[in-house]
Amino acid sequence: MRLEQAIRFPRKPSHYTVLVRGIPWSPGESYSEVVSKHFTSWYNVSYLAHQMVYQSGAIQKLMTETEKIYNVLKESTPINQYVQPITLEALPPTNPLKIVAAETETAFKKHKHKHKSDMKGQECAAAFVFFRTRYAAMVASHTIQSKDPMLWVSDFAPEPHDVYWANLCIPYRYLWIRKTLVFIGTILFSVWFLLPTTLVQGLCNIALLESTFPFLRGVSERKYANIISGYLPSLVLTFFVLLVPPVMLMFATLEGAVSRSGRKKSACCKAIIFFFWNIFLYNLFTGTWWDRMRLLTVSGIKDIAILLGNLVPGQAPFFMTYIMTTGWASLAYELMQPFVLIVNWFCQFVLMRKEGYGDLYTFPYHTEVPRTLLFTLLGFTFAILAPLILPFLLVYYFFAYFVYRNQILNVYITRYNTNGNYWPVAHNAAVFSLVVMQTLASIIFGMKNFGTASGFALILIIFTLLFNLYCRHKFLPLFTNKAVQDLIEMDRHDEHSGKLEEILSRLLSSYNNVGVFSGNHPTDLLSPEYEIHNDDPMVVTRSKEDETRFGFLVCYY
Repeated sequence: MRLEQAIRFPRKPSHYTVLVRGIPWSPGESYSEVVSKHFTSWYNVSYLAHQMVYQSGAIQKLMTETEKIYNVLKESTPINQYVQPITLEALPPTNPLKIVAAETETAFKKHKHKHKSDMKGQECAAAFVFFRTRYAAMVASHTIQSKDPMLWVSDFAPEPHDVYWANLCIPYRYLWIRKTLVFIGTILFSVWFLLPTTLVQGLCNIALLESTFPFLRGVSERKYANIISGYLPSLVLTFFVLLVPPVMLMFATLEGAVSRSGRKKSACCKAIIFFFWNIFLYNLFTGTWWDRMRLLTVSGIKDIAILLGNLVPGQAPFFMTYIMTTGWASLAYELMQPFVLIVNWFCQFVLMRKEGYGDLYTFPYHTEVPRTLLFTLLGFTFAILAPLILPFLLVYYFFAYFVYRNQILNVYITRYNTNGNYWPVAHNAAVFSLVVMQTLASIIFGMKNFGTASGFALILIIFTLLFNLYCRHKFLPLFTNKAVQDLIEMDRHDEHSGKLEEILSRLLSSYNNVGVFSGNHPTDLLSPEYEIHNDDPMVVTRSKEDETRFGFLVCYY
């Protein structure tokens, strides 16, 4: 399916583009000149052009604000209203507009001479390099460009709408420091989260709380004691869990991810590990921890299997309530979208914006995928010991299929395609859940003196791990690399059909967020709709709307 997806959309700009970071500094030369010399020398036949990445400073903010003002004026001006054009010659000699126009022309001439030196100081050690064929881009992205692996680091560029521009200017040599600090921060956050988890398990055991805190005596005799011990713990845990996805997304951003999909995938993996450890394992072993400590001290560590066999079924009611509190409620929240509804209403009717917050809302993979995989782990774990949990999961997955299908197709804005990159994550989580289930089954069978069943469960664990190893060698390379055969076939098809020049001309204006092109085919970057004529690559067409926007930007500047 992943290969079919690549063939279905054969003309993606990322297939021809390589993101190069760690560009070495050369005295007396700009980064753009260094990139041009390097790829002209070593990839002279396949190299097309490159686009440098610049630091977004005051000018970029001014251009963004100007674009917003232009859109507001465009929406507020009636279409059929005729406005008589005003020429500068018809204005009085002391008219401020004419003075501003003269000053703008003078400033433009000064800016023209200083543009090269100013842009040289704003350049980052990163660039998008464009190649003429997909195969050449793949070779450049998988090749070590220098003897120093920290220099000329190349990889396939993300899709234009998938680029996370804020992290492109981070020096590549500092990324390992960021990743180390993020790893330490994730551990500290996990340790801190043990406090609310312990509080939740304390709410489940009111008798223990009464013995620990004397002022709570008599609570277990009240009518609301069952609500406190049954529903309140999962509700408290749900509120604390809401903090996890935003924190993990912040950690993934600090790591230096260069794509929005990569940032969400990193946050998703961190959240999955966090949920498996803090919500599943810690709640499992601390459910009746204080009651079982005496068994460990008296009988020894050899009875850990008996302890585990008694702990897992005892936590089934808590996780059933957690599935109802978190799973069923999350589906209702997903359908209603109350937060997005309120923010969108505020943007449209209070701030008077035509586009609200909901127009920029993409699918929250880092929030929904970890929750779904956690419920998968709960289903596999308790399927043998407490099968009553299965109907709750069946109801959740039945409605979740229709809810998420509707949200992805009709609600969320699809700005980039992940091309199945989350499937290896789901596969690894499923294999881990299977191993946990088989391990618990082997322990339970051993407790019941079913030696044969316990031995077959251990053999089943070995076969599960071998199956996972087979899948990693058979299918995982397709998620990290592209097939050379498919790329060459698509290149030949474009060349024979005569669409190669059209593809390359559109390629040069794809990554036009910030930066200036430099290479064999310069082009204008003011709008992605610009097209280069096949007969003359230096002639650029521009629509009337783009002319108006360009004139407004120049006057405002």
